Amino acid sequence: MTPSDHQDLGVLAADAAEIVPADSLRSKVSLGRPLRVKLGLDPTAPAVTLGWAVVLRKLRQFQDAGHVAVLIVGDYTARVGDPAGKSEARRRLSKDEVDGYADRLLGQFRKVLSDERLEIRRNSEWLEGMGMDDVLKLTATMTVAQMLERDDFAARYAGGKPISLMEFMYPLLQGYDSVAVEADVELGGTDQLFNLLVGRALQRDHGQEPQLALTMPLLEGLDGVQKMSQSLGNYVGIDEPPDEQFGKLMSIPDHLIVKYLRLCTSMEAAEADDVEQGLAAGALHPNEQKRRMARLVVDLYHGEGEGARAEAGFDLVHKHHEMPSDAPEVAIEAALLGEHGLVWLPRLLVSTGLAATNGEARRAVRSGGVRLDGEPLGDPDAELDVDLLRGKVLAVGRRRFVRLV
Repeated sequence: MTPSDHQDLGVLAADAAEIVPADSLRSKVSLGRPLRVKLGLDPTAPAVTLGWAVVLRKLRQFQDAGHVAVLIVGDYTARVGDPAGKSEARRRLSKDEVDGYADRLLGQFRKVLSDERLEIRRNSEWLEGMGMDDVLKLTATMTVAQMLERDDFAARYAGGKPISLMEFMYPLLQGYDSVAVEADVELGGTDQLFNLLVGRALQRDHGQEPQLALTMPLLEGLDGVQKMSQSLGNYVGIDEPPDEQFGKLMSIPDHLIVKYLRLCTSMEAAEADDVEQGLAAGALHPNEQKRRMARLVVDLYHGEGEGARAEAGFDLVHKHHEMPSDAPEVAIEAALLGEHGLVWLPRLLVSTGLAATNGEARRAVRSGGVRLDGEPLGDPDAELDVDLLRGKVLAVGRRRFVRLV
């Protein structure tokens, strides 16, 4: 093995939670050819989050080391629903829903991955055409007892919660993806290890050399407790505007600063170690390191310097309580005007995109989160004079603003 191979091994194994089998990465890299490195992501939501980006960035590291990234868009498995980490069955998504999400995600994937040495496949290519005989052969490779070894299935079974046979099919279908693309390596979060090991078993059953499984730690969301998830609303999207990203990242608990530095930025491991030691000893201030982390994340997805610009905008609002000069201008629609030129506040918030529904708008007002030129608006049924609104900044929360024209 050459010195560069040793260096690649260090990068490829960095921050991994587990590699199965433990010594398999060295032997795979020693094959002397580009490895086929698989990552499957089900399009069940419209955004690529920083949590997803943890494994995507690991896949990019394999690309940069000369290996082939095989990104599988799980457009078929998404309709089945991954039970990993779930205490009850997922809602089934329609084909149209899944296809819509997939179309929105592909451009975001390319913000992380290189177009070189990249294959993008949809697993409907091989799963949708399976006949009953194919499905029965697949089910014969695993026992119910093996399925119940999964922590989430075991907990649901012990608690008397239903587990559908379709959910048992999910690990088999995801595992078959590895057979279809002849994967050498499969990446995933720690909650995916069982599925990755099923892929190894199926490859062995089909006469292929089993893939190694490399899992990455799960990233807690902004609440600091639960896994980052769009359904929970505790996420940061890689495609969000710089100001939105920076503001959200400044809200994470201090105990996650180092984890975000390690998993969400390109900071070297030794430097992250120094930050961790400095925070523990009290030599570094958590707020300064959180700002540093937020700048690095914004720079990574929007370009160098954008993090500092977003930080300045954040300080303008939070430190100096000033209105942002670059708030997007939104025209007050004529259809909103009632008698005497008055506008009902919830409808105004919805029409400007600051709230999704009238109900959400009313809740934001009641919580004290709606301001006009910095002054709180406390009446959810307020009717405002349109002539007094023009040129003013309407805000919801600390990061969403529009200037009314």
